[in-house]
Amino acid sequence: MNPINPEIARLKTEHLDQLADHVDGLYGKPQLRHLFFELTSACNERCFHCGSNCSVPGKDELTTEEFKSILDQVIEDFDINRLQLCITGGEPLIRKDFFEIMNYARSLGYHWGMTSNATLITKEVAHKLAEAGMGTISVSIDGLPETHDRLRGMKNAYKLAMEGIQNLIDENAFKAIQVTTVFNHENLKVIDELFEVMKGIDIDSWRVINLEPIGRALTRPELMCTPDDLRTMFEFIRQARRDGYPVEYGCSHYLGLDYEVEVREWYWLCNAGVYTASIMSNGDIGACLDIERSPKTIQGNIRRDRLKDVWDNRFEFFRRNKACDSDKCRNCNHSKYCRGDAAHSWDYINDEPLICMKGVLFE
Repeated sequence: MNPINPEIARLKTEHLDQLADHVDGLYGKPQLRHLFFELTSACNERCFHCGSNCSVPGKDELTTEEFKSILDQVIEDFDINRLQLCITGGEPLIRKDFFEIMNYARSLGYHWGMTSNATLITKEVAHKLAEAGMGTISVSIDGLPETHDRLRGMKNAYKLAMEGIQNLIDENAFKAIQVTTVFNHENLKVIDELFEVMKGIDIDSWRVINLEPIGRALTRPELMCTPDDLRTMFEFIRQARRDGYPVEYGCSHYLGLDYEVEVREWYWLCNAGVYTASIMSNGDIGACLDIERSPKTIQGNIRRDRLKDVWDNRFEFFRRNKACDSDKCRNCNHSKYCRGDAAHSWDYINDEPLICMKGVLFE
C-alpha cells in the first residue's frame, strides 16, 4: 500500500463526500434504472463460481405470457426511456420462447442487454439478437481453453464462446460487446496471456472481477483470491487503463482512496435496491441477483405484487448504511463511503461484510 498524493486524496475525498450526500438522498428517493429479468435458472454450463447455483430450470418458472405481462406493467409505471432491461439466467438463450419475449420487449420500446456464456450464439442467433433490438452483451471468459472449460464444467466451452463472440462482432449491430472474467487464485496466473487474447478481438471492454464467497464458490475456498492476488489484479487493471485499454473492475466493492476511479469509471456505489431491481425466474422480486436469496432479501413476488408498489414501499434493508449495524464497520473511518460494502457479499446472519478491502488495499 503506497502513500497517495495528498492533493489527489483531497480531491477524491471531496468527491466521496458529495457522493455520500447524494446516496443519503437516494435512499429516500430511489430511481429504478436497471431491471434484471432472470429468464431461467437452467444453464448448459455448471460454473463452480455461480452465485445462483444455476443448472436446471427452477420450479414454477414464469411463463411467456407472464413475462409479457410484466413488460406491460413496467411500461405503465416507469419511464422506460430511463431504464435498461438486463436479461440473464442461467443461460437465457436456453428458453425456447427467448426471442418471443425479447421481440415483444422491442415492440414496446425497451432498451435491453444480456449476460450470456455465448456458447449458443451462432451466426443465425447473433442476427436474431440484432433483429430483437439487443444493444449490449457481456460474455463470460474465465481463462485460456483448458482452464475455462474446467471452471465452467463444459467441454469446448471456450471454443464455442469465442466463436459466439466473433459472430456478435461480425453482425456489427450492437452498441457494446463486453467480456467478463472472474479471476481466482488459479486463473489469475494467466491474466497477462488472457489480456493478449482480449486485445486480439474487437470487443468494447474487458470487465475483470474477483471470485466472491457466494453460491457454488463456497465449495472451493482454496480458489479464493489472497490479498496478494487482489493487489496484483488491481495493479494490472490500473496499468492497463493508464495504457489506454478498456479494462475495468466490476461494481463489487469499495476500494479506498488509492484505487477508486483508477480501475473503473467512477466511485463505488452498490446499486442494489436504489438503482437496481430484479425479477427472478420464479417471480420473486429482489435487488441484485447475486444476493443471497432469503426471506430477508426477497421483497415480494410479481405474481401477487405490483413491482411499482414493491419498489416504492419495500427494499428498506437496501436503503440504509449497513455499516451502522455491524460491529466490524461501525467505527471505521471509511464507513461513510463504503456503507457496509456490497449487498451481494454481506453476511445476512451475522450482519457483517464477507469481503472488505481495508487492510488489503488501504488502511
